[in-house]
Amino acid sequence: MDHPAEASDSQASAKKDFSTTILERKKAPNRLIVDEATTDDNSSVSLHSTTIETLKIFRGDTILIKVFLLAWQEEKDTVCIAITDDTCEPAKIRMNKVVRSNLRVKLGDVVSVHDCMDIMYGERVHILPMDDTIEGVTGNLYDAYLKPYFSDNFRPVRKGDLFLVRGGMRSVEFKVVETHPGEYCVVDPDTEIFFEGKPVRREDEERLDEVGYDDVGGFRKQMAQIRELVELPLRHPQLFKSIGVKPPKGILLYGPPGSGKTLIARAVANETGAFFFCINGPEIMSKLAGESEGNLRKAFEEAEKNAPSIVFIDEIDSIAPKREKTHGQVEKRIVSQLLTLMDGLKSRAHVIVIGATNRPNSIDPALRRFGRFDREIDIGVPDEVGRLEVDLERIAKDSHGYVGADLAALCTEAALQSIREKMDVIDLEDEAIDAEVLNSMAVTDKHFKTALGTTNPSALRETVVEVPNVSWEDIGGLEYVKRELQETVQYPVEHPEKFEQFGMSPSRGVLFYGPPGCGKTLLAKAIANECQANFISVKGPELLTKWFGESEANVREIFDKARQSASCVLFFDELDSIATQRGSNLGDAGGADRVLNQLLIEMDGMSAKKTVFIIGATNRPDIIDPALLRPGRLDQLIYIPLPDEDSRHQIFKACLRKSPVSKHVDLRALAKYTQGFSGADITEICQRACKYAIRENIEKDIEKKRGREENPKAMDEDLEEEVAEITASHFEESMKYARRSVSEADIRKYQAFAQQSRGFGSQFRFQRQDQNIIYTPPFSVLAQGLIRRLVEHPGETRGRGFIFTKSLWYSVTRGLEFEGAEALEERPRPPAMARSRKGSMRRGMSRMHRTFDIRVFLCGREVE
Repeated sequence: MDHPAEASDSQASAKKDFSTTILERKKAPNRLIVDEATTDDNSSVSLHSTTIETLKIFRGDTILIKVFLLAWQEEKDTVCIAITDDTCEPAKIRMNKVVRSNLRVKLGDVVSVHDCMDIMYGERVHILPMDDTIEGVTGNLYDAYLKPYFSDNFRPVRKGDLFLVRGGMRSVEFKVVETHPGEYCVVDPDTEIFFEGKPVRREDEERLDEVGYDDVGGFRKQMAQIRELVELPLRHPQLFKSIGVKPPKGILLYGPPGSGKTLIARAVANETGAFFFCINGPEIMSKLAGESEGNLRKAFEEAEKNAPSIVFIDEIDSIAPKREKTHGQVEKRIVSQLLTLMDGLKSRAHVIVIGATNRPNSIDPALRRFGRFDREIDIGVPDEVGRLEVDLERIAKDSHGYVGADLAALCTEAALQSIREKMDVIDLEDEAIDAEVLNSMAVTDKHFKTALGTTNPSALRETVVEVPNVSWEDIGGLEYVKRELQETVQYPVEHPEKFEQFGMSPSRGVLFYGPPGCGKTLLAKAIANECQANFISVKGPELLTKWFGESEANVREIFDKARQSASCVLFFDELDSIATQRGSNLGDAGGADRVLNQLLIEMDGMSAKKTVFIIGATNRPDIIDPALLRPGRLDQLIYIPLPDEDSRHQIFKACLRKSPVSKHVDLRALAKYTQGFSGADITEICQRACKYAIRENIEKDIEKKRGREENPKAMDEDLEEEVAEITASHFEESMKYARRSVSEADIRKYQAFAQQSRGFGSQFRFQRQDQNIIYTPPFSVLAQGLIRRLVEHPGETRGRGFIFTKSLWYSVTRGLEFEGAEALEERPRPPAMARSRKGSMRRGMSRMHRTFDIRVFLCGREVE
């Protein structure tokens, strides 16, 4: 039996996520995280009062700050004055950019803090300015900058440090060339400051710009995996030796172009201080026999000589494709040579091979096994939190699917938009731009909004559809459909914690079916816009090709792009063209069946962590394969009916919102007259009326031109100017040619399918007193359907359905209770009810109970 404490510890460790443990700060009182300073003082850092007490130092003491730089395998340190700031977090230390530059650290890095008891007052210091910061500065630099900076401030300085002094309209950067005594000291009023000598040329400053871990944003878990696989074997190989396993030899980074694969590899090399050897795949290819393999061998030999080292092979798919699909012998030899070299790497050679590609499935399978590329890491599209590391919080929510390069392009476009606004005050012929103009340059929210409208994520440029600015207010009626879409698509995106709380995964698929022209595509775009998701529209026939296997590959590619760009709405228009019942397509060698099978596999393989929603649209739901409509796939079947009067009124207003319409045009009357018209039919009416208005306007212009030619002396004021608009007469003429595109037979067909997919409305109840389960009597099952029939068609007085309806009404009058009885009480009495006698009603009631079991199917069909 486990000890309770041990059991609780094991449970706690089981719940903890160890995937990013390498990134966590190890607990030590003097190890603090670098944070942005609230003041701009070059000589002081801010600490929390409890941190100062823990370190056993006092406010105003001089402290020594140290950091070990992996990139240069050296330790850097500087001296500063400690001040208290209770707004600072206890685990952090606030320092400005000058101090961070001297330490070669960035925000989020960890430094160690020590007391500096041995620091002394300086006898003399030698300080010189940096040459590139004094251009155009006139006057005595000592009197204007250094004397006010050090006067009675008792600033600590360190040999080799840089500091920035602001004076007047300029800032000048100085370097501490020499200090005495020691490498650091405090400058007091008695310290001699030497200022003679030539300005210091800026040397080796490019090292400050080298890529590091902080330059890679959005891939916290991926960076943790890479550091585990690269830093640990290079810096602490004894860890693997003590466990008895071989350290990994290779890592394969894959993801869309621009996601940061090459940047990550360079950052790892710089941070670890390892020798970095970059191989661009196409560069090693040679037309001479054996030279390509020789180039590859030289690269690995060079890496082993300069160990620890990293061999980075960019675009590895170009030199290591699948051998069974290559026709040339050169590619096969290069793959074989690469396999031999990776197998020949000794575990103690301290060489790591990193490959990068955006086509991982094109690489030879022999490379993708343990002992070669041990780990494959997906450098995909960052999520909202990941994008926040490289982008603004406000923009991060609107940039679904953007990789790092896309975000950089977005920022560049926003900056260019800011420059375009200033072009009216910038003269390209001037040698220099006015300082006031440069100071007024700034990138604002407006510029980013404009840039978002002109840029697209690179992962979706082949298939992305620009989502229009469509909201629920633009779609009249269909409240039930909107609610279903919100619960299916919007809730999992905006409230994922609710689904975790109730322990159930959300639905992933919706099928829109209904007559053509009723707004199925518009609804899909509206829900994508409401939840700020990407929208990929796929026309069914576009996926089909004549080449064997290519249609299934197109389906896989579409789903891959949707997963990379989550949150994403994947919309299949004309779904019936690729999802007909299997076995019904004769003569196509089973091509359509293979596409459907691939579609089913992709939908079943959709990860619950990827917020990808599938919406299908069709006007032939009866021919779609039943396997696609089962729960877990397209389980939400939503009927999009013809628009009602309010919806038709909204459609008329939407179609004419940009058109000049006469005030005498009554859109409500048009909506009432167009009963049974679809949205597309209403749009055609508006287009035809607009065409008549344009025709009339052109004829009037021709008539005016002819009048001016016949009477040149007539003044323009004499000619009556009329405002061009669409009048009531244009709509009256257009209505003469209006037609319904959906027949009554088609509507009944859709309603029958809706009833079949909805069921008979059976009601189920738990008994409150005991655990027995009871069912509502079959009479209530029938009543539900008949009530729906009566509410939708209150004037119908024929058929067996009406006989049962009259009997149902009689039951209400006799006080029989069942589900939905109150709906009948609110409706007017059906016609011909007064002609029915009580005796016949009783006989009808009796017949209904006796024949229910054999007529339930018939009645269910009659209800619709």
